Amino acid sequence: MSNGHDQSEGHAAARDAGHQHGHSHTSGANQRRIGIAALLTGGFMFAEAAGGIMTGSLALIADAAHMMIDAVSLGFAWWAFRVAGGEPTERRTFGNRRLPVLVAFANAIAILMITAFIVIEAAERFADPVTVLAGPMMVVAVLGLVVNIVAFLVLMGGQRESLNVRGALIHVAGDMLGSLGAITAAAVILWTGWMPIDPILSVFVALLILRAGLKLARESGHILLEGAPVGLEPRSIRDALMGTVEGIAAVRHVHVWALDENRPLVTLNVELAPGADGFATITAVKARLKSAFGVNHATVEVDPPGAMTEPAGLPRD
Repeated sequence: MSNGHDQSEGHAAARDAGHQHGHSHTSGANQRRIGIAALLTGGFMFAEAAGGIMTGSLALIADAAHMMIDAVSLGFAWWAFRVAGGEPTERRTFGNRRLPVLVAFANAIAILMITAFIVIEAAERFADPVTVLAGPMMVVAVLGLVVNIVAFLVLMGGQRESLNVRGALIHVAGDMLGSLGAITAAAVILWTGWMPIDPILSVFVALLILRAGLKLARESGHILLEGAPVGLEPRSIRDALMGTVEGIAAVRHVHVWALDENRPLVTLNVELAPGADGFATITAVKARLKSAFGVNHATVEVDPPGAMTEPAGLPRD
């Protein structure tokens, strides 16, 4: 009997080790891809900034500012992946697993700041038009588009479920849109001489970036604020347990949050039905949480029948 138990534990350990190895390999690939994108973005940023100043193009200057923030943000994202695999410590019992989410939130804030900068600068350009050298602007914008396409393709090969990879993709996609806007503005100025097209397209690009930035801020902020993952609301968990797990009289004090976008955590109390076995019930609850919701880390507290009656006037969790 003990031999079968030992073999079961061995198989479980092997599965866990395989899962950890796969996650480590994926994180390493994401880290390398973000590092390459950071080098490409940071390397071209200086050329685009110089080109924007020389040509007087707001579209190039805005895109260079975006690329500067992108290079810094991608660098932090690379660093976050590097330290996220650190072992838990006495002070950080989950290690640095949430650091990539924090960096993703910072990336979203950077995106919103860039959007505000572009809109303000565009308003100033409308009030005080600037002559733009469309020929050199076109050359710089085309080169920037090529660099951004390469960086985007590199990131597309990563794990897009990762908030950090998605944040990096948003940054580079914004740069691509900025380059396309600059190319369009340069073409219009070359053919018609109409200068207002430069700030107009800059605002258009800013609005496109804004939506993606708000979405990233909302999702990463929800995790940082210990919000329940989608589909893991307490009511859903109560319904799933009460309908399938024998020996449960009630489920209360359900708290659900996520360590990052892939690691949901659950704590809850169950009141045993008369005659139910506590250990068997805990095992069944954890198995149900894993099969129905993919929860691998749950803390289940068991109380005897009638022990979970709430004092009058106190709200339930």
